[in-house]
Amino acid sequence: MTLLISATTMGLILALLALGVYLSFRIFNFPDITADGSITLGAAVTATLLVHHFSPVMATVLGCGAGALAGMTTGILHTKFKINGLLSGILVMTALYSVNLHVMGRSNIPLLSESTLLSQMESIGSTWFHLDSELDIIGWTVGLRDASMLLGIFVLVVFLGAALYLFFQTNFGTAMRATGDNPQMIRALGVSVDFVIIVGLAVSNGLIALAGSLLAQYQGFADVQMGIGMVVWGLASVIIGEALVGSSRLSLLITGTIMGSVLFRLLVAIALRWGLNPNDLKFITATFVFISLIAPALLRKIKPVTTPSAPKA
Repeated sequence: MTLLISATTMGLILALLALGVYLSFRIFNFPDITADGSITLGAAVTATLLVHHFSPVMATVLGCGAGALAGMTTGILHTKFKINGLLSGILVMTALYSVNLHVMGRSNIPLLSESTLLSQMESIGSTWFHLDSELDIIGWTVGLRDASMLLGIFVLVVFLGAALYLFFQTNFGTAMRATGDNPQMIRALGVSVDFVIIVGLAVSNGLIALAGSLLAQYQGFADVQMGIGMVVWGLASVIIGEALVGSSRLSLLITGTIMGSVLFRLLVAIALRWGLNPNDLKFITATFVFISLIAPALLRKIKPVTTPSAPKA
């Protein structure tokens, strides 16, 4: 039960990463590689502020803001300096490695002895449930810390998912979605495509940095290498979510992305429990994304073509 709860909590945290990747890759059709650096930046800023005894809420918000600045930088390089979108993300991601080292001062910051947002969730859970250590849920013994973190992260992710959906119903959000589909039409309507892209990448990387901030607080440390391969992880979650909902409705796609992240994390946890070598995890993730990307085209090719029957005389 502890494995299930911890994997679900991790999946919900990484759902924020998946939502950020969905925003850049699916809404804008922008291959943003900044995510590998911005998720670590969010963790680095938050961890550094926590060890200097900042408020956990303030540290988390500033970590999210740092990621938004990284996304804005990528957008500015692409729109104002006319650098290819993929190359812009690579440039910012590469620069962020050094930035993260400077922010942290070293390659790893432990947080086990610091007050974090998740430890505050545990305190709130203890007050609500009037317990000190364990809960009994349908015959299963669950640690109060694990249950409180799961509930707190679930509420936060649901709130942010709903906020993202409502944002896309506004005029600016609608323009943002249309920019990814037809930037020429939006430009003809007098909307600044450059500004929309910059804001969109800022929101995307802000969500990704928030995931990094929460991940560092949940794991109890921030590490300069923790962002490697996170873009692929986010893509895998998006692809699974699209397969789960099988619809193009925005509300279902956002829900599916969150579900895909949780399901993917559960599958990884089960595979590790069954003896998967952790060194193979990134390779297997990349292979899964590759198969998911080519599977629809292969299925269309092998699907038998039905010819219409001749009309009766």
